[in-house]
Amino acid sequence: NSLVNPSGFTPNAPEREIITTFGFFVVSVAEYHRRIDALNAEELRTLCRRLQITTREDINSKQLAPVKADLESESFRPNLSDPSELLLPDQIEKLTKHLPPRTIGYPWTLVYGTGKHGTSLKTLYRTMTGLDTPVLMVIKDSDGQVFGALASEPFKVSDGFYGTGETFVFTFCPEFEVFKWTGDNMFFIKGDMDSLAFGGGGGEFALWLDGDLYHGRSHSCKTFGNRTLSKKEDFFIQDIEIWAFE
Repeated sequence: NSLVNPSGFTPNAPEREIITTFGFFVVSVAEYHRRIDALNAEELRTLCRRLQITTREDINSKQLAPVKADLESESFRPNLSDPSELLLPDQIEKLTKHLPPRTIGYPWTLVYGTGKHGTSLKTLYRTMTGLDTPVLMVIKDSDGQVFGALASEPFKVSDGFYGTGETFVFTFCPEFEVFKWTGDNMFFIKGDMDSLAFGGGGGEFALWLDGDLYHGRSHSCKTFGNRTLSKKEDFFIQDIEIWAFE
């Protein structure tokens, strides 16, 4: 005879009395095997855990977990034409997960950087010539905070707002957050020779930069339902990178 009390069994009255007293009941070997065979996969796994038996499935699962995590990480790690001086690898992965589907599989191409092109909105617009892709603007301010915006199309001088609901703003200050279109209005992007702005409603922009790319401002707005992206509403720009996907 074998001593067993696997989960899911319904013993008769004498057996219940023995279980209450000793924590097990007596069955024949044949009955023991019949009851084990009757367990479904989940019940069997539960019994193995209770008896501290490691199954082959558990071993395979533990071995595959880090491999799967590495593969998922690789799928969100794009190729960059140049190393980013503003974004860490894990920040790039986080942003990639929120980019428009039409950018997937394309390398990130650095089309503008203040270190290379200087701080001029006019120069920024000039580097957009010939592009036909969303562009990602990354800003680092004098407080060392990183934030920015994904524009559904390249930046240009415009009389009014342009862009689509693919546009969003984001911040890593202090934790990563993305603020996508709320549907409240169509105030996505607006640019002239004196400023570049994202979002609007209530007289405030989600993100505003001056013509010298030196001074900026961030405020909550209805377009994206965002909070202030920078540590303070008014900030000074240290560096900018703009990436295209082509």
